Amino acid sequence: MAGGGDLKVLGVWTSPFVIRVRIVLNLKGLAYEYAEEDLGNKSALLLGSNPVNKSVPVLLHGGRPINESRIIIQYIDEVWAGSGPAVLPRDPYERAVARFWAAYVDDKVGSAWTGMLFRCKSEEERAEAVARADEALRTLEGALEECSKGKPFFGGDGIGLVDVVLGGYLGWFAAIDRIIGRRLIDPVRTPLLAAWEQRFRAADAARGVVPDDVDKVLAFLQTLLAIGSMK
Repeated sequence: MAGGGDLKVLGVWTSPFVIRVRIVLNLKGLAYEYAEEDLGNKSALLLGSNPVNKSVPVLLHGGRPINESRIIIQYIDEVWAGSGPAVLPRDPYERAVARFWAAYVDDKVGSAWTGMLFRCKSEEERAEAVARADEALRTLEGALEECSKGKPFFGGDGIGLVDVVLGGYLGWFAAIDRIIGRRLIDPVRTPLLAAWEQRFRAADAARGVVPDDVDKVLAFLQTLLAIGSMK
């Protein structure tokens, strides 16, 4: 595998932002070392590698740090353009569209996810966050239909930028489903996304990276709430 001993990821196993980076490394067939961080006691390597935000993920390439997940993904795609499938489209317009929807996922779905799990102080606030997530997912249902052109993924035949950005949240969605008593990605309300989720979870690059043990994720949530951090 490419990458050798040059690549190291500093992360947290449940972080959507770490998960997406690991999936892209897997898609590219790159070997890397993964180091789990303790968010209550961040390592000197993490603090030194990302002194501005002090957050995961960090990709170390030959000892040099690259920070922020969407930047890391684009870096990997550019540096290893000849390894594995392209994550971003080569066509400039299609690349711009993919970047738009990836940003939409983090702005709308990501903010609702943070609200549902970490910021809500009441059931009313949680219900508002769930409603925001529902609205964003309905919009993404339409985006999937448009971007995929009838193919399996936002990226077409293969997993692309929008797929990995949204797919990083799937482990937490399953935990939220347990909390709210229904599915966020529902086969009735969003049938295209529900089918997409099954395909994404089954992909070789995602298996073993996207959490599938809901009880374990919920237990980890209590740890995060105790330290007040997901980064």
